[in-house]
Amino acid sequence: MAVWAALRARPLRFPLTGWVPRCWAHLLGGALLGPLLLAVLAVLLVVGTGLSVVGIGLPLLLALALAGIPAAAVQRWRLRLVEPVPVPDPHRRLPGAGRRARIRTRLRERATWRELAHAGLASTVLATASLGCTALLLLSGAFALSPLVVWALAPETVMLVPGYAVPGPAAALPFSAAGLAGLLLCAYAGALLAGAEVALARFLLGPREDDLGRQVLELTRSRARLADAFEAERRRIERDLHDGAQQQLVALSMTLGLAEYELRGREPRGREERAEGPGSGEERAAELVARARGEARQALEQLRSLVRGIHPQVLTDHGLAAAVAEVALHHPIPVATDFELPERLPAPVETTAYFTVTEALTNAAKHSGATAITVHGRVAAGRLVVQVTDDGRGGADPAAGAGLAGLADRVALLRGRLMVTSPKGGPTTLRLEVPCSGS
Repeated sequence: MAVWAALRARPLRFPLTGWVPRCWAHLLGGALLGPLLLAVLAVLLVVGTGLSVVGIGLPLLLALALAGIPAAAVQRWRLRLVEPVPVPDPHRRLPGAGRRARIRTRLRERATWRELAHAGLASTVLATASLGCTALLLLSGAFALSPLVVWALAPETVMLVPGYAVPGPAAALPFSAAGLAGLLLCAYAGALLAGAEVALARFLLGPREDDLGRQVLELTRSRARLADAFEAERRRIERDLHDGAQQQLVALSMTLGLAEYELRGREPRGREERAEGPGSGEERAAELVARARGEARQALEQLRSLVRGIHPQVLTDHGLAAAVAEVALHHPIPVATDFELPERLPAPVETTAYFTVTEALTNAAKHSGATAITVHGRVAAGRLVVQVTDDGRGGADPAAGAGLAGLADRVALLRGRLMVTSPKGGPTTLRLEVPCSGS
């Protein structure tokens, strides 16, 4: 803590430094905000508990559970008076998420409950300590200025303490000495108390190692899921090649072999072949060649479709907007695209956004019952934001399918975020945010 470091560096000169008024201002703020926070928490608890039997108090109890979040934000802002290094916000960013998604996420985070505990301490223990220190500070200041007060009110006597009237400024000097001693005590006490509040805030309001451990664990699981997804994609490509293009190429080879056999002008060896007459071999060969051309064209189309599923050429040549527009043209549901991109984005960003959009469109066609889909893409604050919205029945569950989970893992590798909002009755909105750096 910076205030404790300053106190240890110059303990004797510390009361003359600028840290003292900063600590006093911090404690004064705690003395004023503590009772207000306690009143809010008490009202939410008492009224919410009393009305919970009829269900009306449940929103109040929910507000009580989440009350620590804004209170912690205020506390982190107040700490800047005595701590130059800010306390980081432990919560995950949820841009574009709906209200229900935000509430569910916040209730599952341990940081929310730590902040609620800090709010309880700040409104009781810390507020009491701040009030005591502030009261001592005001009393010490009044005693330190007592000779001036007596002099200003002379020739009348001034009763500084109950039962004792000070007849003149000289008689008030002992009170002034006591006030100066009290101010000196408040300087050191304020520094110790402010440093203790910083330490408690870092412990309860900042990110914890277990939070980082869960993030590392989630990243490890994400990488494992990506490895499984890539292995499944490899097997799919092998299956498509074996069952599709490879079979077509085998048939093509057999057809070309028959055509070659016919074109060699083999001698007729049977009565049926003699009856066919001259030129029948050439006609048969022409038919086989034509069939071979059809099989080669079909194999080529299958290979092109397979390659397009791996990475479309239009995405490489013309960028994300053109690639999404091409997918929209062949989609069974009308798709309106709206992209305004100032320039070409890094290849990983474009690839991730493209496959996210195609997966969303595929899911909409299979499950949503939608009649219209819009795809909106912009670059804002250095991040690509793509939003896919359909007017279907809603109720989509991202955890139910491996497609969106795999995309979320791929997005996480780029330090991006994938969010799905799909209430019952629709609409369903998929929002992708990826840093344009692509790393």
